[in-house]
Amino acid sequence: MPRAKRRKPYDPARAHDRRSRDVLRNAEVATVEVDNPLALEPGEKIVALRSIRNDPLARLHSHRQIDEAQYQAGRAFQSDWEKAERGPRAVDPSRDYVDGGQRREPITEGQRKAVLRLNRAERELGADGSALVHDVLVHGMTMEQIGQRRGLHTGRWKDYFSKRFRECLDRLALLYGFATEHPVPVKSLQR
Repeated sequence: MPRAKRRKPYDPARAHDRRSRDVLRNAEVATVEVDNPLALEPGEKIVALRSIRNDPLARLHSHRQIDEAQYQAGRAFQSDWEKAERGPRAVDPSRDYVDGGQRREPITEGQRKAVLRLNRAERELGADGSALVHDVLVHGMTMEQIGQRRGLHTGRWKDYFSKRFRECLDRLALLYGFATEHPVPVKSLQR
């Protein structure tokens, strides 16, 4: 007669794996460590899955092609863009005028600061760099799509856009304060 298996007693302190086991066939996911929403103590982390299908910045970060400072700078740029985008809208003359329409929302201090940071970022990156950052971070385009949009289809151009995008993220990391500039040590020339 086979022996009955002994069950281990329930241990509430043991970590739970809350990752979904049933992902879609065409899902593109990466593991990420996030704050535990069910934690009893602050600061507890769990491993979760995040979708990277329509998020080029998360894809680059999950494949370790950009570092944490570059990732956070890209997210800060996206946050500033969303804050600034919500501002006053233009009047649409094609719509019928209605009495008692709602007033326009005033520009908040947060929106004003976001626009100032975006303007500074555009000056720092230049026209080409800011267009590249805008295409990737706002429109969610890949390097291949950027090359096709500009009529440049070869792999060299894709590599160039990738390298240029990482340089722009470095500038944004400095601008947003996620990184500090490291001075290049000057080697003494001894003859």
